[in-house]
Amino acid sequence: MFLRHTISPALPFIADREAALDAARLIEDHGECASDVAAANAGLFRDRGNAVSYCRWRQIERLIDVLTEADGEQTRH
Repeated sequence: MFLRHTISPALPFIADREAALDAARLIEDHGECASDVAAANAGLFRDRGNAVSYCRWRQIERLIDVLTEADGEQTRH
């Protein structure tokens, strides 16, 4: 018997509730551009040398990408 393994994309790390709320706010305020806004925020913090905030905004960017992808096969809770 062979087991078929499927590789699903890794879900983003969510550090805290505030990160999820920030992602939801950006989606509500900016729609399809929400991921770009999060990336811009990450870039600003990278340029300022703030690695913690840079990583936080990159995580929010990835979360937005997962939440807004058109593939409706996955259940999100």
